[in-house]
Amino acid sequence: MDTLIIIALVVTSLTAVTFIVERGLALRIVKVVPPPITDAVLNYTGAHDLVLLKSVCTENPSPISRLLLFSADHLDMSKEENSSLVETRARFELSKLERGLVVLEIIVSIAPLMGLVGTIFGLITLFAAQGLDAAANDHSRFAQGISVALYATLLGLLIAIPALISWSYYSRKLETFAVRMESLCDEFLRKHYRTENANHYGAADADAAPAPLPPSQPALVATRSH
Repeated sequence: MDTLIIIALVVTSLTAVTFIVERGLALRIVKVVPPPITDAVLNYTGAHDLVLLKSVCTENPSPISRLLLFSADHLDMSKEENSSLVETRARFELSKLERGLVVLEIIVSIAPLMGLVGTIFGLITLFAAQGLDAAANDHSRFAQGISVALYATLLGLLIAIPALISWSYYSRKLETFAVRMESLCDEFLRKHYRTENANHYGAADADAAPAPLPPSQPALVATRSH
């Protein structure tokens, strides 16, 4: 039984290390919000830059690039409708970024409990040794019970503490990325629809301008001969 508890703790530890490293590589700024895309959005001035923005997003695949491309495909809608669609899509992208954090959260919860199970089993073994008659066996089981209890507690804490730190750090980092992606999408939509509206109103004003008046004709003075 003590061997099974140690094996379970080791497997949990390897799982935690795997997801800590995997999320650390996935939640980098170059993977989530690449700097070239940020520059392209900040330098976006109107519909004539749309092709360039799409090109940059295609060359830098990431959650923010997929959101911008999705938004660019629905520019025929109003700004409010487009923003609503992007928000729904953003929740899907964030859920993909959170998938490894769920595992770390579970490990943070179960690792101390598994250590507690090992501790309780060690104490059971310890108290069971008190009923033996042979002094040698008594000392052997006593030492084994203490060893299992301490090892299980130590492993449980060594697994839970790094997992908790990583989970807290990555959760905060994900919130920062979410705010940054929301800001960039809003910046893109605001600039695009602002220039589109300006062009629309400019064309409407030009169409509605009154035609210039014809030059006034000089008054003809009729003369009468007396």
